[in-house]
Amino acid sequence: MPSSRRRTRAGGTLGRPYVICHMVPSVDGRIVTEGWPLPRGLLSEYERTAATFDADAWIIGRVSMEPYAGRAALPARTGRARIPRTDFIARSDAPSYAIAVDPGGKLRWESGSIDEAHAVTVLTERVPERYLAFLRAQGVSYLFGGRDRIDVPVVLRKLRERFGIRRLLLEGGGKINGSFLAAGVIDELSLLVAPVADGGVGTPTLFDAPPGPAPARHLKLLSVERRRGDLLWVRYGVRRSEVDRRP
Repeated sequence: MPSSRRRTRAGGTLGRPYVICHMVPSVDGRIVTEGWPLPRGLLSEYERTAATFDADAWIIGRVSMEPYAGRAALPARTGRARIPRTDFIARSDAPSYAIAVDPGGKLRWESGSIDEAHAVTVLTERVPERYLAFLRAQGVSYLFGGRDRIDVPVVLRKLRERFGIRRLLLEGGGKINGSFLAAGVIDELSLLVAPVADGGVGTPTLFDAPPGPAPARHLKLLSVERRRGDLLWVRYGVRRSEVDRRP
């Protein structure tokens, strides 16, 4: 599980957080660990390596967040007052932030926090008012990322502006990671490669980008370190093209 991490003033680029994609893939790039003969202490190694980044926040997708958000009942909508489609900030001074990308508004948050991290969810404007009222009652902040689909750069700018987030750990599934890759907003790649050859067909990979031209990115090796349990910690910086450098 992604854990709460203390805030730092380091990082941030072009008015958005500095984004580090931190993941545990197999040697063939698969990320569904169920059924793997995993080394003991993998979770501890994952958390230890993640903690070195001193991130202000972590972000994952809806499916990954479901076990942590809870299963609170969605109350019936009372009253007819319209809730505007504007961002709602329940708290902006938290020690860290747990962020979920949930376009359709399906998570059933039990509270506005996960451990010490304040909960923030990213929605599209098509979510019903009943759900917005539910989030407000639970103390969960929400940001709108677009009308019908999530605009990743817009969301990142809002995270910087609304919450002061300067360093963000991307720990999602293949689709959310792929959307960040396609948007050109990943600054660093941190892989704790498991000593496993998966060989599965059709299972999520490290990056499952949306349809369109392949968003291939040129990487620069930053470091390689052998960790306990035959894990290999590999870090890459993402080389920036002239297009990527434009605000």
